[in-house]
Amino acid sequence: MSAPEAPRLRLGSKAPNFKATTTKGEIDFHEYIGDGWVILFSHPDDFTPVCTTELGAFAKLEGEFTKRNVKLIGLSANSLQSHEEWIKDIDEVAGSSLSFPIIADADRQISYLYDMLDYQDVTNRDGKGLPLTIRSVFIIDPKKTIRLILTYPASTGRNTQEVLRVIDSLQATDKYKVATPINWVPGDDVVVAASVSNADADKLFPGYRAVKPYLRLTTLPAEKVLPQ
Repeated sequence: MSAPEAPRLRLGSKAPNFKATTTKGEIDFHEYIGDGWVILFSHPDDFTPVCTTELGAFAKLEGEFTKRNVKLIGLSANSLQSHEEWIKDIDEVAGSSLSFPIIADADRQISYLYDMLDYQDVTNRDGKGLPLTIRSVFIIDPKKTIRLILTYPASTGRNTQEVLRVIDSLQATDKYKVATPINWVPGDDVVVAASVSNADADKLFPGYRAVKPYLRLTTLPAEKVLPQ
């Protein structure tokens, strides 16, 4: 199967819309996003070990994402019936209760649309000769704008806490005129945005610390970031 030309998806691109069959029924992706955030993440195959652990971990953290107005939606290149049987295994292994939808993308139409395919590993194909999906993560905001793209090889599982941390960073930096430094977690100091003049910084962040003229730190309490 030759792949059609995939759209160039970059940070700031509008997330392509699509209609899909999922374990929770038919969806229109933009309608599913609504006025909240969404995390779309793909998996190479059903009934595979790493994917099973990942979906279980996301399911157990779903409540934390919900508090942040974030919906989860998975994708795997298999049929709806396969997904429904697989969810039983996921919940058994992880002790979870998976409730977010998983897209059935056996024909790879959405995988091509979001460029979720591994073209380097020619052996990474299913029984029909179609390429399997890799571990892609897209964080999309309420304006349907792609804010983060992560891509992992099939052999490496993702870190759910890192995905949650990025959501906290994106939402905090959207609300306040700051950026988050290396290894930031809610409650740590943040960087005053470069676009903020020193005069404005004095008003917005009284007592900020200028480590260098271009590196100004200020306190942002966790309660201003995390949902209460």
